[in-house]
This record gives sequence, structure tokens and C-alpha cells, in this order.
Amino acid sequence: MEYSRLSDYDYRLPAELIAQTPLEQRDQSRMLVLNRQDGSREHTIFKNLPDYLETGDLLVLNNTKVIPARLTGMIKGKDTFAEILLLHKLNSGHWAAMVRPGKKLKPGARVLIGDDVEATIEGYGLEGLRVVSFKAPEAIEDLLPRLGKVPLPPYITTELENPDLYQTIYAVENGSAAAPTAGFHFTKDVFTALESKGVKTACITLHIGPGTFQPVKAENIRDHTMHSEYYLIDTGTSRLINKTKNEGNRVIAVGTTVCRVLETAVTSRGRFESREEGWTNLYIYPGFKFRAVDAMITNFHLPKSTLLMLVSALAGYDNIMSAYREAVEKKYRFFSFGDSMLIL
Repeated sequence: MEYSRLSDYDYRLPAELIAQTPLEQRDQSRMLVLNRQDGSREHTIFKNLPDYLETGDLLVLNNTKVIPARLTGMIKGKDTFAEILLLHKLNSGHWAAMVRPGKKLKPGARVLIGDDVEATIEGYGLEGLRVVSFKAPEAIEDLLPRLGKVPLPPYITTELENPDLYQTIYAVENGSAAAPTAGFHFTKDVFTALESKGVKTACITLHIGPGTFQPVKAENIRDHTMHSEYYLIDTGTSRLINKTKNEGNRVIAVGTTVCRVLETAVTSRGRFESREEGWTNLYIYPGFKFRAVDAMITNFHLPKSTLLMLVSALAGYDNIMSAYREAVEKKYRFFSFGDSMLIL
């Protein structure tokens, strides 16, 4: 079967299973281990990850860092609240952004932010975005720690006391509007244990846009268009992936973002050509042929989402849907702050 209907990717999820806050000890999250060859499953905790990996395996992580890119203010001349979510800087020095309310933030509209910043909607961008400029005492990116807030997914309704909870412990490259949540479970102890076992790690960068949360509306999933996101693979990571493959070991993507980057950059011969930088809108769903990724660490994803389609492509649709049903029965925690899955 092709499983090309959006309704194929729906499942029942009680609202109480949507995690609102992370665990105090991140590596104590539950982990469902799924064997994609025979569909067999085990249940453990993330701290035991090294037990399921082998010497020579390579974990590839996304080192992007979420920035406080959510700005709020009032539309100038109107008593109307406005929100601007910065996505990335444009060559003109302006920014691509998502805005609310879209009907009132047309070109020429101005938004007063704090006491000393004025944003102007300069025009329309791609995919329903706006082009925004700023009149401010400093570059707007330098003012974000004071004026902005970390954007949280719409299903997280609990305000975080500490915004750093919505970051991986290895986040270093500023630029994301959302976190690579498969990495939330890693702790220093887990990395130490992996190193002791001879499991290698490497990083790529993909700055995640809010399009990752945008619902698929087309009933035929092939009609959906993915949003574009910036990525970077440095020469050292490319060489390490090639070496791992040459030695017959596994490349394990930590999260769907890493998976999309690696499958974007890999050549038809299964190789990586030194440093690579660009934009990807790669859309992975069942039927996709993987060239780079052998296994994956991921969280439990929203019904009818492109992320659920991606893991179904890697692990097999029937295997994933059976695993999700079991995770619901066993009351796993779902989505960004939820539990994890290891697909081998």
C-alpha cells in the first residue's frame, strides 16, 4: 500500500499525553526501541541508549540554537496587538517573518515594540511571509534578548520559567524558531557513556522554521509543499560520515532535521562532498529511498504531520503506527517535551 492519504497518518491521542514541561532529569525519559526490520519493540529509558549502539556508530546532531525571535507590540495608530516572529535575515538587511494579525499587517503597517523599536512591514515574502525592517538603537538581533521571547510550539500552553529548557545542551548556532527536540534527552552523562563505548558524534546545523508546525492540508500528501530551511555541513562532519560508511558502521540521525539535511546533501553514490551550505525543502514520506541515514533517534510526532510521514518512510508505516498505538496505551509522553523513540 502507498499510504498517500493524509487520513492514513491520523491517530488517537489523549490530550493529557501531550507533555507541557520537560523532565527534570532529561535522560530519564522513556525510550521505545523499534526494530524496523521485524517490527519488534522494547521499552527502556534514554540513559540506556549506549546499550543499543555499537562501537564505530556515528550520531549526527543538529547544533542549532533557538533565538528569542517572538516580538510583540501594538500597531501604530491603532489599538491592536501584533506579533512578529523573525525567521531569517535577508540580504537587504531586512528580515523574513511571520506576523499576526496578517490581515492588518500589510505593507506600510508599523508596529511599536517596547519603548524604542519600530518595525515596518516592507512587503510580502514567500509562503505567506512578510519582509520587515526595523528602526532601532541597535541591530534588532542584538536587542532580542531584551525584547523577544523564545517561540514555543502551539501545543505547549505552559509558560516556561527558564527558556533554556527549550534548548539542547549542545545548542551553539543561533538561528532557529523551534528546537531540534530529539536532542532534548541528551545529558553530559549520556555523551560520556557513548564516548566510552566508541560511539562518535558530529554536528550539522539546520535552522528550524515554524513551518515545521504548519499542518498538512492536502488530502493527497504528495500535493503538500515543504517549507525551506537553511543548513550547513562542515568538512569535518562530511569526512566523518564518509569514514563511518566506508568502515561499514551506522550513521544515526538525531532528529528529523538531521535526517532531512543528510538526505539532501548525500550524493547518488552515498557520499558527502566536503563543506555544503544551502536551503532544503526535502519532503520525505513512504517510498523515499534513504542513502545516508541508517537509524534515527526521534520523538513522538503530531498526527497528520510531515514528521510522522518521515519516520514512517524510515521505519515502515505499519511499524510506526503500531508503535504509536502501543505508546498511547503505555502512556508515553508526546511531542517536544515528550519521550523518545530509537529506530534501528
